[in-house]
Amino acid sequence: DPAPPVTLWVDMTAPTPEETKAILSDTFRFHQLAIEDATSEIHHPKVESYDGFLYLILHGIAFEARQHRFATRDVDFFLGRNYLVTIHDGHSRSIANMRHACDKHGRILSEGPAGLMHRIVDAMVDHYRPEIEAFEKRMEVLEHEAVLGYREALVRRILQLKRDLSSLRRVVIPQRDAVGRLARREFTLVRDEMAYRFRDVYDHLVRLSDEAIMFQDRVTGILEAHLSTVSNRLNQIVKVLTVMS
Repeated sequence: DPAPPVTLWVDMTAPTPEETKAILSDTFRFHQLAIEDATSEIHHPKVESYDGFLYLILHGIAFEARQHRFATRDVDFFLGRNYLVTIHDGHSRSIANMRHACDKHGRILSEGPAGLMHRIVDAMVDHYRPEIEAFEKRMEVLEHEAVLGYREALVRRILQLKRDLSSLRRVVIPQRDAVGRLARREFTLVRDEMAYRFRDVYDHLVRLSDEAIMFQDRVTGILEAHLSTVSNRLNQIVKVLTVMS
């Protein structure tokens, strides 16, 4: 192990089984359950305490417009007294940016492994905001078309948006709860100063989860308004046809 003042960051990109065994099992001797979680395809965000380290799973999100869904990208963190191990698929913007930042500013690593993890998590959460704004723009367009009575593929697009919002909630809410535990000073590896920093990230996730719930209610209202408009038009048509007959 390095001396206590040193922060060791091991960043693993899509590790092979041989690399996983050599680094996670043989070198750091992490618990087998945590290693199994880190090498699994998909897991919900969570934080678990083991003897000598914390294991954290968080999700970065990247909206893929072609599939009309949120694609989640897992990032696994092993936090120790003087080290941080991150595992991901190589598409994490937050980790890539932080590696460049560490090359330029050595003081980042001087904040310790918990400080480094906070910076990565904070950047991951910041990347949610553009997607929330994109959601709002989509809803404004759908609301406008629903009021005007446009019918072409409108129901399908509303349901696509509703499905996207469900995916957002499934990511944000458990992530909020996991970061909330870091903010509540439950773990000795997260000092009070860092817990306060995680509190700011937690507050951001609370706002995002509240917005996701509000957006779902809003899109449900759009769908109901559109169906009501269509129903009224059909009633008018039926009346006209009745008079004509």
